[in-house]
Amino acid sequence: MNSEHSRDSKNADSDSAFMLSALTQAAAALEQGEFPVGCVVVQENQIISRGCRNGTVPEPGRRAIISEVDHAEIRALKNLESCPYPVVPEKCTLYCTLEPCLMCFGAIMLTGIPRIVYAFEDPMGGGTACDLASLPLLYKNCRVQVKKGVCRRKSLDLFFNFFNKKGNQYWKNSLLEQYVRDQKQHGSGK
Repeated sequence: MNSEHSRDSKNADSDSAFMLSALTQAAAALEQGEFPVGCVVVQENQIISRGCRNGTVPEPGRRAIISEVDHAEIRALKNLESCPYPVVPEKCTLYCTLEPCLMCFGAIMLTGIPRIVYAFEDPMGGGTACDLASLPLLYKNCRVQVKKGVCRRKSLDLFFNFFNKKGNQYWKNSLLEQYVRDQKQHGSGK
């Protein structure tokens, strides 16, 4: 029983360490005025790919089309193509600061990555709770383990800072913004 507890503790420690790397990506996105989502892909305890949200900030005074396909997870998956050594998806874990949306969740599953760890839940667009059994065969047979809430408070803080940024219009007055504000106000950050 002790060795099992020790292994669980070691996994929790490494999950937190890798999530901190994803949070670094999210903070970099926030610094650029982007929606603060960051992602890293880890294989055998080594980060092999990174990504952060891009394409959300229109120039002042211009209405831009916001890219809803350039998510942190998609960028990290795309960056796997330039990994200098063989990628074995079955040995990977994807760490993301926000629960993946349906698009990203589908892409992660199709890539063959069996484990997703995320920091902050997305009540508006999170896709990890979808019922795979009710989906077509391609998705129904995917096996993916999801762990949530790792470094949740740090991710919540980034989203809170984003929504408080003057001039921000991305997801303004959305369910996600309200949820972030409620979580901050009620101290539900863990």
